[in-house]
Amino acid sequence: MRQTQIFSGSSHPSLVESICDRLGQRPAKADLGKFSNGETKVQLNTSIRDQDVFIVQSGSSKINDAVMELLVMVSACKSGSAKSITAVMPYFPYSRQSKKKAHRGAITAKMIANLLNVAGVDHVITIDLHASQMKGFFRCPVDNLMAEASLIQWIKVNIPEWRNAVVVGKNPGGTKRVTSLADLLKIPFGVVMTDRYRPTSAGNSMNTSMVLDSHHAESYGTVSTNGDLRQQPSNVQTSADPNINSEEMASEIASFGEPSIRLARVQTAPSALRNHFDDSSEDEDSSGPSREIIRERLIHGHIPDGLPSPASTWSTRTGNGRQRAGSDDENGTDDMTSSFLSTVSSLRRSNTGGLGGSGDMVENGSDDEEEHLKNPELESTVTFVGNVKDKIVFIIDDMIDKSATWIAAAETVVKRGGANKVYCMATHGLFGDNCLQEMEDCYCIDHIIVTDTLPIPRPKSGSSTKLEVLDVAPLLAEAIRRNHHGESISQLFFPYD
Repeated sequence: MRQTQIFSGSSHPSLVESICDRLGQRPAKADLGKFSNGETKVQLNTSIRDQDVFIVQSGSSKINDAVMELLVMVSACKSGSAKSITAVMPYFPYSRQSKKKAHRGAITAKMIANLLNVAGVDHVITIDLHASQMKGFFRCPVDNLMAEASLIQWIKVNIPEWRNAVVVGKNPGGTKRVTSLADLLKIPFGVVMTDRYRPTSAGNSMNTSMVLDSHHAESYGTVSTNGDLRQQPSNVQTSADPNINSEEMASEIASFGEPSIRLARVQTAPSALRNHFDDSSEDEDSSGPSREIIRERLIHGHIPDGLPSPASTWSTRTGNGRQRAGSDDENGTDDMTSSFLSTVSSLRRSNTGGLGGSGDMVENGSDDEEEHLKNPELESTVTFVGNVKDKIVFIIDDMIDKSATWIAAAETVVKRGGANKVYCMATHGLFGDNCLQEMEDCYCIDHIIVTDTLPIPRPKSGSSTKLEVLDVAPLLAEAIRRNHHGESISQLFFPYD
């Protein structure tokens, strides 16, 4: 391409070489280095006056150096009178910090966008932002390309029975990505949800979200120390004793160390007044696809081998009717009992990281969740919604950094769901710490599919027999060509048939 220069940062030079080969030109010459005190040094050895400049810089193990190097290169191009400067960032750094997760947290992704604007970037090309809303952080156009086309092409070429597959998201936060891929492949999807981690110690149990009243114990049933609720026949009252005081409530909460406690209800939902088990006889002949729910307790982040634990349940919804297909505890929690449980109760200890002390604000799949899954002092449960019996499973997310949630999702669909094979697919393969080796050792995971938006060290990639790395150079090269010639890139957002 004429009047175009493509510079390579130090993060991923092999990707730049592949891009330039497809465009029929060589990378522009530049000297990149550091001073003795660690400062970044950049010297451009190519004339860029009145030319379109593309700087390709992705993430790496030294992410801060990569960001600073990109900013210095942009400033050097601006000083060299470049016509336009486009930052090609296959992996956008700090993309996971796109919102505040605590009161005194920082929105670092927006700060990076502001730095690029101040440095002089006119356009940004990236792949699969962690949150598409991040495009609003920039004052320049942003092309957020998708790796779906590469994944779909690989699936259709390498998996002959891909039509007998289910797309699964390892947390609810990635549901939009999961449904998009499922719609393009025209196959069903499911979702894995990791329950909010609650300590096994009594003081901070999920049951602390219940309001207690010993005066009405006979009306509501008992909760044993293992958290199982057993409903007893009684006349349900719709309100608690108004004379209950804070001292009585505190003493009742302290009684969690007792063999059993009494429950009182604050308010009865209208749906709780009907008999829960009456629904099993309604609409038994309803037609429609079934959706199964599997709930299992995690032990150190793993699903135990053998039979399901007593805490697990298996239910089926068919059409518009509702039918209990089975449970390890036939006296499972009914609608009335469920109304006792509150995830935002003032009696519940606040979790770190959520605004206002609410666990709902903490993003699923975060580093905190990974750590809590492996913490022996915390109890976690995993819930899977979908049907993967004798099917192939594609577990999808935008990046693979740590292994705990991937392994938990894979073990759930294989050990409890009956899946045949599991493919873990993501756009960005960060593989922090021993993530790749842990996924390699998990027998429930058959293949790991990522793209080369990030450089994967050869010792890691060479030692893995399950890892497949897809090339995104054709996608980026076409985006650069169309951007230079002023052509539309809309077709790049849709996979080829």
